[in-house]
Amino acid sequence: MSGPLVVIGDALLDIDLVGRADRLCPDGPGPVLEDVTESARPGGAALAALLAAADGQDVILVTPLTDDEAGNRLRGLLDGRVQVLALPGGGPTSVKRRILAGGQSVARLDSGGSGSGCGPVPPEIEAVLARAGAVLVSDYGRGVSAVPQVREILARAGQRCPLVWDPHPRGAAPVPTARLVTPNQSEAALFAGRTNSADRNRPYAHNGRDEGWPQPPVGSSSPVAAAAGHADLLLKAWGVSAVVVTLGWRGALLSYGCGAPALLPAAAIGKVDTCGAGDRFAAAAASALGTGALTAEAVQYAVGAATRFLACGGAASVCASLLERPDPDPAAGIATPQTLGSIETGAAVGAAVRARDGILVATGGCFDLLHAGHIATLRDARAMGDCLIVCLNSDDSVRRQKGPQRPLVPEQDRAEVLLALECVDAVVIFGEDTPEQVLGRLRPDLWVKGGDYVGTDLPEAAVLARWGGQAVVLPYLPGRSTTRLVQSVATGTKAVAGNGASANRQGAAYRAVSQA
Repeated sequence: MSGPLVVIGDALLDIDLVGRADRLCPDGPGPVLEDVTESARPGGAALAALLAAADGQDVILVTPLTDDEAGNRLRGLLDGRVQVLALPGGGPTSVKRRILAGGQSVARLDSGGSGSGCGPVPPEIEAVLARAGAVLVSDYGRGVSAVPQVREILARAGQRCPLVWDPHPRGAAPVPTARLVTPNQSEAALFAGRTNSADRNRPYAHNGRDEGWPQPPVGSSSPVAAAAGHADLLLKAWGVSAVVVTLGWRGALLSYGCGAPALLPAAAIGKVDTCGAGDRFAAAAASALGTGALTAEAVQYAVGAATRFLACGGAASVCASLLERPDPDPAAGIATPQTLGSIETGAAVGAAVRARDGILVATGGCFDLLHAGHIATLRDARAMGDCLIVCLNSDDSVRRQKGPQRPLVPEQDRAEVLLALECVDAVVIFGEDTPEQVLGRLRPDLWVKGGDYVGTDLPEAAVLARWGGQAVVLPYLPGRSTTRLVQSVATGTKAVAGNGASANRQGAAYRAVSQA
């Protein structure tokens, strides 16, 4: 990205009050909460900025931030992670308090009012937006997006860099230079209904066309068909380049207003806390567009990022993991947004697994040309626990180990291929020669090595011993190696594998543990 990702919008303070509920109030059907704990995290535009920063982006948050108790608390949560430039005015800091019992949200208490926009934009903030590599408008209906000066600045920014707009029912319409607008299903229906009723007879031109109004399906049983109609209607009303309607577990529908829309499905993850999913989606899309991705590529990346964000426990779990780190280091333990399809930090994945008393398994390597030996090792490693994280050597790390002609496949593509495997839950790219640093961040229960290491001292053993982790050795399938494949291509000969019998590979692995 040529410049920072600038997130502009409404920052909130989110607070969860979590308690145990074993009985109901005697005077009403409400639960009685006991042993209540409180946790705070950034919300709204601040959450989007924090998640983008965790991807390794240089992020600047532009938002009205009052010098009150909630605002100062929010500043403290972002300090050292996101640069904050405060817009003048805006009123008291908005706070959303969720009350949860047994993992279920039973009530929400909002304070801070509906916001009052902001005062005049200082020249230094205009200068920051002028050099942004991408801009994300995170609208939470507090009035920032409706301020005329802000809209003029955003319209100019959209002419020179990707502008992603995450709208809100109480917010202003996107500026026409937006590259991508990201309403969810209910928001798209609401916006389309407003537009259709208020401006039914008013023609809009989109990309030089004036074809009248598309009709969203009325009473359609298909949410996808309804979303397609709403997206087309909004494209004409707003004049933006693309609209993506997020559809929950169905994924997202991307429309450019011409031709058939694209449906990008999401992986099934079951019932989850969806808080923060829209912020994760918008931040991921903006990050990807800022690094040169096409719109469809950015949306595909955002679907995967949001899905894995939810699989990790959503905003509560992921933010807890990110905010626990005293010194965020994007180079160790965070897959970059250029690796389309990768997601949160491995640390966040590990924290979510441990929170469910699961077994975290990690393995590592170059995985330059994926072959049957790799697949067998990865499958067997995944079978040993509840989650498998692959620690992937970066391109520079591979060159130092294998020579200047390697890797044959760049790290982004290697990560994407690994993430496509059902047995791989996350990929972490590391730049060191050995994975000790990233292992210290992940703290896996099991570290799986493929190869003939039985009876030898593994270099990672000392790191694993710090938290009681265990190294496990899996024998390679005979005759399978990337080096052999490369040699066979160079000589024009056929790569011949060994007998390949992988009888009871998992049993052999556990025998190796006892011997080591």
